[in-house]
Amino acid sequence: MDIHHVTPAERTALKTSLTDVPLPSVDADRPAALLTRCPAAGVTPLEEVPALAEAAGVGQVHVKDERNRMGLGSFKALGAAYVIARDAEEGNANGRTYVTASAGNHGLSVAAGAQVFGSRAVIYLAETVPEGFADRLRGFGAEVVRHGAIYEEAMTGAAQAADTNGWALLSDSSWPGYFERPHTLMEGYLVLMQEAVRQMPEAPTHIFLQAGVGGLAAACAAYARQAWGDAPRIVVVEPDLAPALFASIRAGAAQVTEGAESAMGRLDCKEPSLIALRGLARDADDFMLITEDEGRVGSDTCARMGYPTTPSGAAGVAGLLAAQDAPGTFGLTERSRVLVILSEQAS
Repeated sequence: MDIHHVTPAERTALKTSLTDVPLPSVDADRPAALLTRCPAAGVTPLEEVPALAEAAGVGQVHVKDERNRMGLGSFKALGAAYVIARDAEEGNANGRTYVTASAGNHGLSVAAGAQVFGSRAVIYLAETVPEGFADRLRGFGAEVVRHGAIYEEAMTGAAQAADTNGWALLSDSSWPGYFERPHTLMEGYLVLMQEAVRQMPEAPTHIFLQAGVGGLAAACAAYARQAWGDAPRIVVVEPDLAPALFASIRAGAAQVTEGAESAMGRLDCKEPSLIALRGLARDADDFMLITEDEGRVGSDTCARMGYPTTPSGAAGVAGLLAAQDAPGTFGLTERSRVLVILSEQAS
């Protein structure tokens, strides 16, 4: 575990280096309304888990459970499907082809959204992605293209296909010149945090948010600040093999990182979304890196308590549990009220 508290100088440096990058949206009402048009739309549960609070040495732990969101198995159902719903509302989705790369749940959201709104989905997968996942995508009517050995190569193939064919590239990350669709996509994630704010009996003292490129963490942090101000301490949790946000905050500018493959696969992102990075530089208090073993402890603990998920889905929980090895660092006590998100179902 490695921990870094964001300094005012780092916030200023990131704001300066990302001055042309939009901040995350906090408008949750529009996606909440539009996503009701999607199949299986509904509020996911938030539950207090006393056994998890005892294991973490805190007063309360509230778990926002996204494992069955819209029947797709993760919070990502709120993202790409919302972008396509927005296009449909404006008359621009029917007959359009959406292309993306995916290592997991984002592709399902693109495929499901395209199926609902009369569009076509083409999903690029690296060679390492299991064929069972490809079959799930095909079950939603998507065309699957195998391209490259790793996710980044698949994303390059998807971007090239979009340019060649005039298709709509729908990534869940953002980079220079590509902001509009990921900004809208992150707005969809606000729905889960708006629900959590309404479900929480009182404001949490701490929020532990897992991050890959950072879209979920940034959207949730932005909405939490709007709802609760400075009351919660917001901690962003990444694998130590993929410290894209952590390294970028320390450097004061976006960084491309390197490392071995992490078992926290959906968080195994070596380069941050610029929109997410700018938002988290403003809204997060701390960044922490967890080891592969700490990630497994998080998912194993959740499974024992009746909440089976992956190391990616439980990374926020893993961060909370690992925090016990650094007493006093986050101000956690036996009276703390902690909010965490289970972001995906067990594979």
